[in-house]
Amino acid sequence: MDVKRCEWAMSVDTDAYRQYHDDEWGVPVADDRVLFEFLTLEGAQAGLSWSTILNKRAGYQRLFEGFEPERVAGFGKADVERLLADPSIVRHRGKIESTINNARALLSLQDTHGSFASWLWDFVDGEPIQNAWRQLSDIPATTELSDRLSKALKKAGFRFVGSTTLYAFCQAVGLVNDHQVDCFRHAECKALGVSFQP
Repeated sequence: MDVKRCEWAMSVDTDAYRQYHDDEWGVPVADDRVLFEFLTLEGAQAGLSWSTILNKRAGYQRLFEGFEPERVAGFGKADVERLLADPSIVRHRGKIESTINNARALLSLQDTHGSFASWLWDFVDGEPIQNAWRQLSDIPATTELSDRLSKALKKAGFRFVGSTTLYAFCQAVGLVNDHQVDCFRHAECKALGVSFQP
């Protein structure tokens, strides 16, 4: 019997795409480095397909120093030019510069809130929002949560953090469980029962 997955996970027939859906998407994340990675990748996706970004993920991990915010925050103009010349990532100056900028903004949030994760999970009172979508067309592109989060991140100095990008980020890092109800991962993610502890 075939495993039932979210419609979007079946739209690209690759092992990497299915593995991402099955193992990562929607699992609550409380690690600042991983959160920074997903924030960067979702911002990089703007105007592109997720499969494109997934195919370049290893390049991003290598070139952005494993997404260690302290290291990326130290990048300068020469690093931007080096990254722009490397085809293993999306060569878009604005997106590259925003990643460096966002690393610095993230460090600032860490200084004032202890961790980026603690600040982020406060938006959902430390518990993932459990949705019950039946089909892909039911799932919104933005919500009141993503609007608030986008506004707050922009105020904190982040870039490439529009509401659509932020809702995709919320889905990826488990702030919301947006697996369709007939997807095998919906119940599994819901059963995780994660309550964020800073």
